[in-house]
Amino acid sequence: METKYAVLNNGVKMPTLGLGVWRVQDGSEVINAVKWAIEAGYRSIDTAAIYQNEDGVGTAIKESGISRDEIFVTTKVWNSDQGFERTLNAFEESRKRLSLEYIDLYLVHWPIAATYRQTWKALVKLYNEGHVKAIGVSNFNEQHITMVAEETGVMPAVNQVQLHPLYTQKRLLSFANENNIKLTAWSPLMKGNLDLPLLRELSSKYKKTPAQVVLRWHIQNDVIVIPKSINKERIIENSMIFDFELSSDDMKRIDRLCENKFFGTVPDGV
Repeated sequence: METKYAVLNNGVKMPTLGLGVWRVQDGSEVINAVKWAIEAGYRSIDTAAIYQNEDGVGTAIKESGISRDEIFVTTKVWNSDQGFERTLNAFEESRKRLSLEYIDLYLVHWPIAATYRQTWKALVKLYNEGHVKAIGVSNFNEQHITMVAEETGVMPAVNQVQLHPLYTQKRLLSFANENNIKLTAWSPLMKGNLDLPLLRELSSKYKKTPAQVVLRWHIQNDVIVIPKSINKERIIENSMIFDFELSSDDMKRIDRLCENKFFGTVPDGV
């Protein structure tokens, strides 16, 4: 698989496809998943402190034999670790668990009302000191982003949010495009809810799986994807999305699947 990249607002290149490791057990499970992904051509791994598998991710990267500068690592500061000083400490703990000298992308995991502004200021400090290549947020809406950008003069490079055909986030995507922020989709495959008539039809038309069709829809919308899997064949399958293209009509048909279906906790409910 040839790695495709998105260029962030500070010039850093981020792979458009990565492996997500949410709820992947630390140890052999996450180590195997990351190694299989790297072998399949993935060059981006997305973890977080709360996932409790940063150690395994770091081990897999080290044992992969791939040069550090070829791997893009994202991790996140958890809610209970937010605040200026606490975030700086949490970052150092994540860095040690990952056994990395620097982190490629560090995110504020959720916009906790009492602390996210100070947390963002800590990320700006880490970025200015060269400890991270890029900084961003996760599960932020337009108001959250506007607030931190106005307070610091620094716009997030990435906003990682739930986004998929049942929850297309068109307004947020438009806002991101206007402000040169790249959206990353978590749960890009709708938590496996892929058994939809349209996806079955397009799967047959393009000779691709429904998952590949959906991931391709994301890519053509200029959205970064981090599908999670611990299955070697599925990890490989999810990477095979750069050898076909959905028609504009089919893109619009997938858009029309939207029913504002959000799986889990909405950002304003945190």
